[in-house]
Amino acid sequence: MRVETVDFSSFRVAPAAGPVLATAPAAAPAPRVNGVALNPLGQALGDEELRQRACTELLRQAAIAGGLLDSGDPAPGDGAISTAASDAIDAWLERELRLPEPSEEACRRHHAAHPARYRSGERVQTRHILFAVTPGTDVVALRNRAEACLLDVRCHDGSAGDGFARAARELSNCPSGEQGGELGWLAAGDCAPEFARELFGKVEVGVLPRLVHSRFGLHVVEVRAREGGVAQPFEAVRGAVEMALGQQTYVTALRQALQLLAGNAVVEGVVLDAADTPLVQ
Repeated sequence: MRVETVDFSSFRVAPAAGPVLATAPAAAPAPRVNGVALNPLGQALGDEELRQRACTELLRQAAIAGGLLDSGDPAPGDGAISTAASDAIDAWLERELRLPEPSEEACRRHHAAHPARYRSGERVQTRHILFAVTPGTDVVALRNRAEACLLDVRCHDGSAGDGFARAARELSNCPSGEQGGELGWLAAGDCAPEFARELFGKVEVGVLPRLVHSRFGLHVVEVRAREGGVAQPFEAVRGAVEMALGQQTYVTALRQALQLLAGNAVVEGVVLDAADTPLVQ
């Protein structure tokens, strides 16, 4: 489902300014979107997971309102939507999002501003520790374990012994863990695109300062060495540049659509950005 490519963790607004009153704390409302519960009774979810579920539910309800999904489609109380809902959301997004083609001028500017992204033959020598996301995984707990691991290996980076390899053997859900997380030399085409974006076209060497998200889960990554490759002229990478700008346009349009849906919905127990008028895309 395409909405999974967007990080909803920043989809929030700050509380409104106003006087501070000394009142007894009120019970937090159950997280709901237009009365549809986002989690089973008694299940506690982190803010990020709630935002993800709220955004998906906004899109599911928009698909129903748009006549693309049967009104009897089951509400995803556990966060898992039906196949019909997933297909309907994709259809709704394709119909509603306005995605202009990037101009050649914009493409050339982007290419000139990001020359390292469009090099041929670039390779990185890397290793990783994978915290895999599987059905039923407690994503919040998984992230906490991954963040703790990242902090630990960064604190011990360069110290005596190989803490990264030890952590990979003990914690990684990838078969490479048996070899200390070693992935060897990789080209961009050897990786999932979302993984490659965090590794290539950059200069960092060492343990990356943040977790890398991919379709497989959360990765603690160390870049051990880089080979720069050869810069490519614009004409040779025109298609890749157009795809990159197209993805940026899609993400912007999706965020704006979600803001508008949130502005016209009753959202309880989750903090989302909202707008009550159409946004310029």
